[in-house]
Amino acid sequence: MGKLKKLTDEDLDKISEIAVSSAQDFVLSKISKKEINDIDIDVEINYEDVLDVNITVNLLFDELSAADTKIADEAADHALLEIEKFLDKI
Repeated sequence: MGKLKKLTDEDLDKISEIAVSSAQDFVLSKISKKEINDIDIDVEINYEDVLDVNITVNLLFDELSAADTKIADEAADHALLEIEKFLDKI
């Protein structure tokens, strides 16, 4: 991400919450909850002079699901965009 104002622990917690909720909401907006056996969202935040956020979304689909596995990467990208929106506001 880039140079920005000093972030507090609360800001970092909020960023983590935004990442998880927006990735999950994105997935559930694209496919039925019934098609997902498990969803795992991992958010790794490193913050010193710059903010580095890595989001990994792993989905385990029901065997009858025809959902595209690319949705996990799309959900991670969506979460990063939501974090950028949050950072623009603070």
